[in-house]
Amino acid sequence: MTGKYDDLHKTQLIKLLEKHDRTKKLGLVWERDEIDADKALDHDFIVAQINGDLSDKPAPWDNLVIEGDNYDALRWLRMTHRGRVKCIYIDPPYNTGKKDWVYNDRYMSAEDRFRQSTWLEFLYRRLTLARDLLAEDGVILISINDEQRALLELMADEALPGMRLTSFTWRTRTGGNDAKGAFVSDNHEHILAFGKPAFRFGGYEKTYEKYVFWDEKQKDHYRLSDISQPKDMSERLNGFYAMFDPSTGIYYPPNPQRVWPSPFPKGSKYDAAEAPDVMPVFPPDEATAGLVPLGDQIGKWVQQKRIEFPTEQRVEVWSSREELLDAIERSDVPMARKTRKIWADMPHLDFWVGKKIGFGLPQWVRYKRELKNSTQPISSWITPLSEKSTLPLSDETDANAHIVSGTNQEGTTEIQDIFGSKAFTYPKPVSLIRELVRQSTALDDLVLDFFAGSATTAQAVMELNAEDGGDRRFIMASSTEATEDDPDKNICRDVTAERVRRLNASDDKKYADLAAGFAYLRTKQIDFEDLDYDLNPSDAWTCLEAFHGLPLTPYDAEQSWNVHEGDGATLVLVDRFDLSLIEWLRPRTLQNVHVYAWAPGQITQHLDGMHIDVSPVRETLVKAFRA
Repeated sequence: MTGKYDDLHKTQLIKLLEKHDRTKKLGLVWERDEIDADKALDHDFIVAQINGDLSDKPAPWDNLVIEGDNYDALRWLRMTHRGRVKCIYIDPPYNTGKKDWVYNDRYMSAEDRFRQSTWLEFLYRRLTLARDLLAEDGVILISINDEQRALLELMADEALPGMRLTSFTWRTRTGGNDAKGAFVSDNHEHILAFGKPAFRFGGYEKTYEKYVFWDEKQKDHYRLSDISQPKDMSERLNGFYAMFDPSTGIYYPPNPQRVWPSPFPKGSKYDAAEAPDVMPVFPPDEATAGLVPLGDQIGKWVQQKRIEFPTEQRVEVWSSREELLDAIERSDVPMARKTRKIWADMPHLDFWVGKKIGFGLPQWVRYKRELKNSTQPISSWITPLSEKSTLPLSDETDANAHIVSGTNQEGTTEIQDIFGSKAFTYPKPVSLIRELVRQSTALDDLVLDFFAGSATTAQAVMELNAEDGGDRRFIMASSTEATEDDPDKNICRDVTAERVRRLNASDDKKYADLAAGFAYLRTKQIDFEDLDYDLNPSDAWTCLEAFHGLPLTPYDAEQSWNVHEGDGATLVLVDRFDLSLIEWLRPRTLQNVHVYAWAPGQITQHLDGMHIDVSPVRETLVKAFRA
């Protein structure tokens, strides 16, 4: 009698046991068969075959367009590009219940509950593969509508554990009609961000217009900023004290809603109950020196000129309690907007009698060189271009802290400009993807979109490179989307790749600086038991070039062995051994040379002590594929 585990190999059984050990305590549950999922992952081997006629610009090709089911494309990429992708952006099907999901083997009504599990499992399998492609500082960005956002986010937490960073809200259009029956317009979508531990968005360059003061001693510009903390006196009693300026003898009362910083260094203790009848003063004056421990932090800051006291302000002295109470009644005391800093029943009211009281506000001296980052974080709100003028303009919340993007109308217009017709429905605007990629990548990073569709992501990468001189590369994976009614339909060939081709050849000034040659690949499935017969040298060559981070080149079947000498490594694939290979290798024995052969023993017996590793083609690729 056979069981359901009998035909699983050791690697699959180990993975299954590991999954069972991680018992789910809290999260999203959907109908799924883990055994079926594991079988799908390793059911067969995937190769990606170059089609030279559909590729664009001469080889070598740094960019890739992959035609095929993106599950197969991701399985191939996991073998060839594991840990090397900096930014993955996808705009997956939204599972609206309409005929807009070509991957589905049957179309289901919007009321069919199982359709959610089918959709979630479909995306889960792809996200778990995509996770393995990310670099240690990589990020996955996922567009989704409001209706499916909650389900997708919970599922992504399962597929990408511990990686959730934030979400962006994007206005898809301006205006909009009541689409929910509750007089609310669904004119926005979300972009979920999941990142590896070392990932950081680029942020935007800070403006320094407030750093207008110059400190000759420190040789640095500085600005003045609020020194208080966002706690009231009930939350931070150790921040409720009189600030004292030793140079003028002026006292400054605290704001009871937003008190001063702690007067003592971190880790030290301050207990106001030790002197309940005395108002603390920091730094201490002669009258309070005995009540305050020496070396308080405020005193040090005053000595270091890190606190700047007002030079032009109103100063009052109330000679009696009655005079002070009268001023309080008239709100003629230092104020924080509508809040009195001195009030009738405050603790230690008599302290303020007979002293010089300043109406100004001490401020913190903030030097430019002490900024922790040269950039400021981006906002999670993506602003439409039409509303850019409404953004705040202060230096810390500058308009530059917001991603500014066009709406869906921009995406549609762009497609019509390039193709002369509406070749793709609901494309995202280039400005949106461009700014997301700008925030997520450096000049030479790799960007992947495995729901590439109209190749907006590819154009975004091309525009960024033209703008900043970068050498970012892209991988676009897209299906044909052929159906029984339209078997010749091929979105990848006729839209995804064609958009890049047209941009490369365009004489429109708007696209004049855009250029990105690419290899066009088609995925092919090979049963593992047939690899010895069906894995041909050209497909192995493409796998190995990608595996070693080399741009792709055509395979020359006329040569006994093919060579690709890259900047950091040299790749050799031996199809038919002859002794000329040994002579070619001899002067390269100390270089970073990777030799692959179908029969390594034919080569190793002639190496004569040369330090060259020769690896078997089939075993190397299968190991990388199943890793």
